[in-house]
Amino acid sequence: MDTRFAITDYHDTTAVNKALDELIAKPIYSVSKEALAAYVDNYFEAKCATSKAMISEARQVIPGGVQHNLAFNYPFPLVFTKAQDCFLYDIDGNKYFDFLQAGGPTVLGSNPPQIREQVIDLLNTCGPSTGLFHEFEYKLAKKISDSVETVQMFRMQGSGTEACMTAVRVARLATGKKNIIKMGGAYHGWSDQLGYGIRVPGSKFTQANGVPLYLFKHTQEFFPNDLEDLERKLRANMFRGGTAAVFIEPVGPESGTTPLDFDFNKGVERLCRKYGALLIFDEVVTGFRIGMAGAQGYFGVSPDLTIFGKVIAGGYPGAGGVGGKKEYMKYLGAGLDDSGMKIKKAFTGGTMTANPLSCCAGYYTLEEIDRTNACQKAGQMGDRLTKGLQELIRKYNLPFVAYNEGSICHLETVGTMHFSINWKKPWTIPGVIKATDARKAEMTHMGAAYMAEGLVTLAGSRLYTSAAYTPELIDEALTRFDKVFATVELLNK
Repeated sequence: MDTRFAITDYHDTTAVNKALDELIAKPIYSVSKEALAAYVDNYFEAKCATSKAMISEARQVIPGGVQHNLAFNYPFPLVFTKAQDCFLYDIDGNKYFDFLQAGGPTVLGSNPPQIREQVIDLLNTCGPSTGLFHEFEYKLAKKISDSVETVQMFRMQGSGTEACMTAVRVARLATGKKNIIKMGGAYHGWSDQLGYGIRVPGSKFTQANGVPLYLFKHTQEFFPNDLEDLERKLRANMFRGGTAAVFIEPVGPESGTTPLDFDFNKGVERLCRKYGALLIFDEVVTGFRIGMAGAQGYFGVSPDLTIFGKVIAGGYPGAGGVGGKKEYMKYLGAGLDDSGMKIKKAFTGGTMTANPLSCCAGYYTLEEIDRTNACQKAGQMGDRLTKGLQELIRKYNLPFVAYNEGSICHLETVGTMHFSINWKKPWTIPGVIKATDARKAEMTHMGAAYMAEGLVTLAGSRLYTSAAYTPELIDEALTRFDKVFATVELLNK
């Protein structure tokens, strides 16, 4: 197995967070109103007419006009018809550098032919689903188990959200405890109880519209890089049902939007052992992107359960799963454990879970990532992109912050998710809400400017690189970022 990692040098977390603190303390810099208007008129209106017409029609039958949150873009979503390697093509024939990479799973690049051929062969011989066991279920589980040391057993799910829900149930059965603690700002899917404290640390229930507050009775959050805060909550839970598990995104909430100190994960592991809580690593983004051994291999941590998604189906549907140590994964089996004791089974399921198509695509994707050293290659392209963005930031004397964790790259122009809410100072909350709303709007404007220059990003602030990129392509993309940065100015001077 390839033992190399995507991260060449771990960033100076203190310096990055200091720069982010300074960014949100400053006025907003964004694409000028004149430049934004020109992008809308000269690009979106002039060159994306078919997309605009189709989205207009789609809004009549689809809420908001699109089916996926990542597709919402200013001034209107574009319709994409082709993905290949590191490029996307829209319905009007426009070509883009793909830094969204389907939200992260396409480490090899989009639609690699060597995977596609295997999927077509499976469709010709078996079809996408039978409802019964297929050999690729075993092959995929074995590949994941062989790659990630702590994953002695693996259970496929339909999505990362489903995997997180399953992990909660397993943790409660295994420990007999009630509470779940997650890192503030982290995203662990959209289930009711894990919709707590998402996007902005300290936000508690405020981002979970439609969820009754009583469902958060046994969910808490702790602040990133604050082990004392986590221990206070672990200690308090000893008197109110105990802590079943601590959830964490290993590079920081929202895929490193607030980066963590290198040793922070080890500190969380130590506290979990002290208080008898399971440590659950959410590696939906980092799994097989940081390295074949996951972020846990890079940080030298041994989680009890690991959440997977996206890449384990190679970008195909049905992308989720939970793996872990046998003593906990046994709660996903039935009947008796190895000692002959009867155990309760965690309630989980899914008709299309572990379908042959997903398992085939996932198995061959992981094999190809392993064989070609794709994680490290993608990480090197992330290093080159980040270094180039940092040079552009200096060139234009902007307060922006660029950093990366291998092929997970961040370009923070407004720092929306670096804000936090302190409920001990409730008078500050309206100011935080007002500031984040204003900065979210400018994130969409920057994203539109990037799109008009042929750059597809995740919400204008996160970028994924793949092994399909070359140094020459990264440099060409940087010339387009340069054009956008040249239009940036201080707003509301």
